[in-house]
Amino acid sequence: MSIEAVKVVEIIGGERTVGKVIRNTGDLIAAVRAGLPTATVQHFVDAGKMSLTEIDFAIMPRKTLTRRKKAGILTAEQSDRLVRAAKVIALAEETFGSPEKATAWLRRETSPLGGVSPMSLLDTTEGATQVEHLLNRIAYGIAA
Repeated sequence: MSIEAVKVVEIIGGERTVGKVIRNTGDLIAAVRAGLPTATVQHFVDAGKMSLTEIDFAIMPRKTLTRRKKAGILTAEQSDRLVRAAKVIALAEETFGSPEKATAWLRRETSPLGGVSPMSLLDTTEGATQVEHLLNRIAYGIAA
């Protein structure tokens, strides 16, 4: 499995929380398509990766999360949003060398992203891609 996929699965709670063995990126894709357990969102919040307010904005509204908890599983679209956010967080943690530094950077407004915080862009694929590009530029020492 790619390092990126390993880190993403770890960030969303590991195979125990996901409820499936994830050996490779294909397994992760299948798990997302089938819908991740709602416990992955709770793990994400408990681990400090995103606040409930950030989940509300980037993944799904709290009322929807409450309904999904009753079902026990996220939709494929909600699962995809969660994995998209986890992927960016994993890249930030790798780039900055610690979860704390990554979290601080993700929540701070930054001029290369138009003066908004990277976290505020995770509600769209294009926004997440822009954050990933900036993180890659930072990682490789290219002027941000």
